[in-house]
Amino acid sequence: MQDTPSQKTVLLVGASRGLGLAMVEEFLKRGCRVIATGRAASTEKLLHLAEAFAGALEVDTVDITIPEQIAALRARLEGRRIDVLFVNAGVVNADRETLADVSTEEFVRVMVTNSLSPMRVVNAFQDLVPPTGTIGVMSSGQGSIANATNANYEVYRGSKAALNMFMRTFAARSAGSPRSLLLMAPGWVQTDMGGPTARLTIEESIPNLVDTIEAYEGRAGLHYLDYLGRLVPW
Repeated sequence: MQDTPSQKTVLLVGASRGLGLAMVEEFLKRGCRVIATGRAASTEKLLHLAEAFAGALEVDTVDITIPEQIAALRARLEGRRIDVLFVNAGVVNADRETLADVSTEEFVRVMVTNSLSPMRVVNAFQDLVPPTGTIGVMSSGQGSIANATNANYEVYRGSKAALNMFMRTFAARSAGSPRSLLLMAPGWVQTDMGGPTARLTIEESIPNLVDTIEAYEGRAGLHYLDYLGRLVPW
């Protein structure tokens, strides 16, 4: 698939369901060309969406917790221009599991998926993003240290706070770059991960979140924002 010079190309990594899938559809509705990825066994909904948006959606596979698969995807996309690189990855442990009783294996699973792996993708693909482009990752308001006033979801919170820190150090290493760097907090949304009692529907979160991404195009530096464009305290 060849990119049209006047058409924005978006790479959405981790887009086979929930928020990521909704972002794919939203960018497609806005006339963008989208490359969307999911794990090999989870791309069915993306493939159906590709039929509805013939020629505009390219579906690929990657498990971002496996470095060799990140490298293989990077090789497949060699020479492509990515105007918006966005990584949407997130898992949770059991709600009532705390640092006092979480297993080492489960702690590592959450941290590797939510913190380390998104940054591996950012580092691997950053050179495909032009100076006018945007690099974003899906964070969470739960990653705000300033707002941590209760002890709920502490493993998940820690993983998102770590992701925020890693994006800050990435921004420091990229000092002087005009690219926009975004940490996005989508709100508590009714997805498989957020659950049916969450405050927001996908329709209330994702169009606004994409509006915010587009509004910050060309704004250099790192920005930690919610889906309405409000600053989230670190």
